[in-house]
Amino acid sequence: MPDLDLPLLYSFRRCPYAMRARMALRVAAIDFEHRAILLKDKPQEMLDASPKGTVPVLLLADGRVLEESIDIMRWALAQNDPQNWLDADPEQTNALITANDGDFKKNLDRYKYPSRHPDEDCSMAEENCMTYLRELETLLNKNKFLLGAHPTLADMALFPFVRQFSFVDKEKFEKADLPNLQSWRHYFLKSELFQTIMKKRPIWKTPDIIA
Repeated sequence: MPDLDLPLLYSFRRCPYAMRARMALRVAAIDFEHRAILLKDKPQEMLDASPKGTVPVLLLADGRVLEESIDIMRWALAQNDPQNWLDADPEQTNALITANDGDFKKNLDRYKYPSRHPDEDCSMAEENCMTYLRELETLLNKNKFLLGAHPTLADMALFPFVRQFSFVDKEKFEKADLPNLQSWRHYFLKSELFQTIMKKRPIWKTPDIIA
């Protein structure tokens, strides 16, 4: 592990898990070193710290390595939660995140990348995703955001994945009978927070060692 003055984040710009980690770090005003990487060319330094090779990875100055995006979000918000993202029922929050990161993500992968699952029947993946999105639509019938009047951890954890689904077939998504979810998605797409964390950064490369 390197000696760190600041937390060190390895991230891939378009990964939804990495997006939500970056949003939490940003909203919590955490100073950190950001190393943007390509998944096809993962730096050895990242693999040494986190052999499973997925992003995001956050290295902390105390030697801890956070390899799960939700853990990074919760760590950041424990330091500073100026917008009260943690101000929601924990049980409801966990249930939404578990459903998103479990069955919805599984179906989303098979809807977007059916060729990666040649031994599986992916024909119902889109409809399975839509069933889940209709459940979110029902929640948004009650409130502007998933669990109340302002964004919370659940909104920020789920939004990047709803975005990913909507981009598979934008026209089809926009025609779907999901008016509340579409407004919710648009709110976050146009937010300063999301625009900021999606700015392109130079790809980090291992510095050349000069003898």
